[in-house]
Amino acid sequence: MGYILYGLSLACLIFATVLYLTRDHWTPYAPAVPYLTVEGPLPSFITRHLPLFSSTSSGTRPAYTRVPGGSFTDDISAGLSSSNFDLSPNLEAGDSRQGLDDEAKEAVKRIMTRRKCGFDEARVIWLRERMRRENVAEDGTPRDPKAVFFS
Repeated sequence: MGYILYGLSLACLIFATVLYLTRDHWTPYAPAVPYLTVEGPLPSFITRHLPLFSSTSSGTRPAYTRVPGGSFTDDISAGLSSSNFDLSPNLEAGDSRQGLDDEAKEAVKRIMTRRKCGFDEARVIWLRERMRRENVAEDGTPRDPKAVFFS
């Protein structure tokens, strides 16, 4: 019985590996899954059994909606810019990126409100805390005792 279980497990593993390695060949022919990969309503068999995913008053509730990304304009209006960290050149250059990192923005905002400090000081505090967490000294060298430096 054990050999059958191990044999089936090995066969599934080999099959999954072959599918993964050849995904460039077969993914263009695979249909889009509406409730996982694109916006659209959930299938009825899910909404029927789970009240959490039931329809809203506006019709069917999409299972996947894009999270609205921030922009540099939003970051500037939130006070996350200064003369030392100027985001206006990004706007003038038509930068298409999403803006600053959301997790870092929230952390800097928290520091600004808790410690009653400006953006530049909060950014320095956040950076020092992150460097301490990552085991990096203030001068940028690793604190790892096994680190070797050549000059």
